[in-house]
Amino acid sequence: MKKKQILALTGAACLSVALLAGCGNNNNTTPSSTGEEDNSNTSSLSGTVATGGSTSMQSLMSMMQEAFMAENQGVTVTYDPTGSGAGITGASDGTLDIGLSSRALHDDETDVEAITVCLDGIAIVTNTANPVENLTLEQLAGIFTGEITNWSEVGGNDAEIVVIGREAGSGTRDGFEEIVGVADQCQYDQELTATGAVTAAVAANENAIGYASLSAVDDTVNDPTVEGVVCSEETVQDGSYVLQRPFNFVVKKDAELSEAAQAFITWATDGSANEWILEAGCVPVA
Repeated sequence: MKKKQILALTGAACLSVALLAGCGNNNNTTPSSTGEEDNSNTSSLSGTVATGGSTSMQSLMSMMQEAFMAENQGVTVTYDPTGSGAGITGASDGTLDIGLSSRALHDDETDVEAITVCLDGIAIVTNTANPVENLTLEQLAGIFTGEITNWSEVGGNDAEIVVIGREAGSGTRDGFEEIVGVADQCQYDQELTATGAVTAAVAANENAIGYASLSAVDDTVNDPTVEGVVCSEETVQDGSYVLQRPFNFVVKKDAELSEAAQAFITWATDGSANEWILEAGCVPVA
């Protein structure tokens, strides 16, 4: 209820309102106490926005889904975590309104376009019992291609290194291998299909190493610095942390998006979603 309305109330009316919402308390007065409807937080948008792809974007998408649907209660945003490659394919063949990719598009992916929502760091993860605190790009290349096989070669314990990575087609894998310069050269002991599976496997094996999205790193694993720089929102934003990649929305070129899908893209990229991007551990670009 507006303040002018409260001032105009007679004593009898105030008593009546008090029974419903508490007379004289602006902070607790709601539109329901007068029978009026407040449409300030509602939207005329309706429909379903189908998204899917990158598993690294799961935390980000969970927060953005909830926030956008709260502001647009007629809209349902779905998310299927199937990997970046599947997200791009889904956008291309029309089974998804928006594909999700945690890598740049390949040269042959010409019928879709990528819209960068935010940036993400690719953290190196090791077991909490591992004493190695820093690795260079050269050392990472040696470890993941099998040239370096023992932790003692990089200042660690005398133990065989267990290399864990993502499956072919993963945006995290593509980003890591491209930046380190080891595309199609890595020798993995395990190839897993989700970011969370990588961190869990590393947490369970004292001699393991892997890579994961910054947003997925928690105290169950160590994240040694790379070239002496910690993986953080600040170092990704200022470019000093070299292992970073874009989180993209992917749409089919020249396709007409639904009003709800276009609104979701605009909301995610014009700065309105920055609170949720930051909370997910990512770095806004808007």
